[in-house]
Amino acid sequence: QVQLVESGGGLVQPGGSLRLSCAASGSIFSRSLMGWYRQAPGKQRELVAEITTDGSTNNADSVKGRFTISRDNAKNTGYLQMNSLKYEDSAVYYCKLHGWSWSGPYDYWGQGTQVTVSS
Repeated sequence: QVQLVESGGGLVQPGGSLRLSCAASGSIFSRSLMGWYRQAPGKQRELVAEITTDGSTNNADSVKGRFTISRDNAKNTGYLQMNSLKYEDSAVYYCKLHGWSWSGPYDYWGQGTQVTVSS
């Protein structure tokens, strides 16, 4: 069973930075699409950024120019560097792995890490 563990969340002032990490167990990380999602209270979970196995990235318009997604396949770890944080970035952030195995498609989610932007 694959486990994803996020870390790096916390309380930060507007304009500040945080770096989230997502550590994966098992051997599927390097062949999986990895995404960061977030969910604020009362809102639906939304895609923040994703990165393919070969490093191509896609960011939501709301975070373009501020957030950077990356991955280190050797460490089975993904990252989300968040700069110039805004109040509206406050949410629980989740990482997800998506891919295909012999039994079909899979999705694995982490437990989430809270990011709070407040003065």
